[in-house]
Amino acid sequence: MSPASSHPSAVVIGGGQAGLSVAYYLKRLGLEPGSDFIVLDRGPGTGGAWQLRWEALRVGSAHRINDLPGMDALGLSFEEADRTLPAKTVVADFYRQYEEFYELDVVRPADVQSVANRDLDLIVTWEDGARGMHEVVTDVVVNATGTWGSPFIPWYPGRDTFAGRHLHTADYSSAEELRDKSVIVVGGGTSAIGFLMELEGVAAELTWVSRSPIEFLDESELNLEARSAAVAMQDEAARSGRALPSIVSGTGVPRTRRIQAAIDRGLLQVKPMFASIEPDGVRWADGAFQRADAILWSTGFRPELRHLAPLRLREKEGGVTVGNGSSWKDPRIFFAGYGPQASTIGANRAGRQIARQVIATLSNL
Repeated sequence: MSPASSHPSAVVIGGGQAGLSVAYYLKRLGLEPGSDFIVLDRGPGTGGAWQLRWEALRVGSAHRINDLPGMDALGLSFEEADRTLPAKTVVADFYRQYEEFYELDVVRPADVQSVANRDLDLIVTWEDGARGMHEVVTDVVVNATGTWGSPFIPWYPGRDTFAGRHLHTADYSSAEELRDKSVIVVGGGTSAIGFLMELEGVAAELTWVSRSPIEFLDESELNLEARSAAVAMQDEAARSGRALPSIVSGTGVPRTRRIQAAIDRGLLQVKPMFASIEPDGVRWADGAFQRADAILWSTGFRPELRHLAPLRLREKEGGVTVGNGSSWKDPRIFFAGYGPQASTIGANRAGRQIARQVIATLSNL
């Protein structure tokens, strides 16, 4: 199949957990991958954003990775995955087997540049890096691009004057690149804590700061009530078109044995945010100065929606109005893995719902 000259009924943008979940259910509902619908993924290989994560991250130390729908038919489960291998390797391998087993015919690398209207059709323009630009004419688009390509670093006075190194979670590869450096880790989630534990004994000096107080939960997993409340906040923001709030700020950090051990040995002592950044370090609110070679920003991501700009879906409040997975401004545009669906289990559940809505929309068209 040549995606550049085809006219599939639906295009799924993104081959991570959300995109594959939607593709699985579209196939179950009778659409043929590669002809009735296509999946465009910009990654060099399988695994979605997981293939780009840092080497030391393991399946057991990350947020729980839920199995994709129908993964049990392959005899695969992340519950039984090898904990000694990097999570990026495990997820990429499982997703590769999944794509092959269900013959999802994912097109990659396919970096979508824009989605625009042309009369009654949607035009998806994408680049493959080798042969240049391509166009796909379609009736429905499912956006499943996630957030990895849109890292967020908050602005602080003097941020751009820093002579050291700014790193975001998306840039981090290993602790070795920060060996013998004075490092400030910014963030209140499990990724920031993971960086601190990896850098312990490697960095010359470690300081942890957070914009909000850290709540360590006594449960080994996130409190269900708090998690439900955080998801509800995401859903409400998505429905009102506002920028999405942080999930971590609403759920806290689970007090696992590994984290408790780090607390006991004094590693996880968090400080309030610095007031400003200077060329050689940061200035605290009380006027004290601390030198720094690097600032590691574990401050999250924003939904990656730039390619949808021609559709003018963004609200003045900063977000996109989405309810039950579909755009309220354009019912031909669906969002998988957006807002309350961002977790692996949320994306899987939404995959079925969105696939059914896609079929219903195509029937109406």
